Amino acid sequence: MSALERPVSAFGRAVRRLGHARWFAACTPLLVPADRLVARLTRGRVVALGVVPSLLITTTGRRSGRPRSNPLLYVPDGDAFVVTGSNWGRPEQPAWALNLLAEPNATVTVDGNRIPVRARPVTGAERERLWGLLVAEWPAYRTYVRRAGGRDIRVFRLERRPSPPG
Repeated sequence: MSALERPVSAFGRAVRRLGHARWFAACTPLLVPADRLVARLTRGRVVALGVVPSLLITTTGRRSGRPRSNPLLYVPDGDAFVVTGSNWGRPEQPAWALNLLAEPNATVTVDGNRIPVRARPVTGAERERLWGLLVAEWPAYRTYVRRAGGRDIRVFRLERRPSPPG
């Protein structure tokens, strides 16, 4: 059963409510490294403590050229994954989103499966449709838009690409 098919637990509902709180967003710099570690130790089977549908994205650092991994909430769109650069409502863009703009080829790990993807920023009506899916999964995204102070919160559609041979 995938993360999206699991019913939302009482804990999950509580976390979704807490997502709006400023202190919750302020704690994320402490939580994200721990989440990254849990995701690595479980080979991507547990991300975000299994509370929301999450993946581990590995991008190429735009300055370093090194792999950079980050846990992200996602929603499915057909066989693609939709993510947003909300950065918990902070005024700056998240590094992973800037990395995708510089190099759109990435890898996601979902339920323990590594999947090569190509990121495509979405705009217009498609962005509005996908934003609605994201907000339905994590209502606090609306709060993050207000907190971001007018920053463009990007939405990406991560489309599967063929696995490299070998």
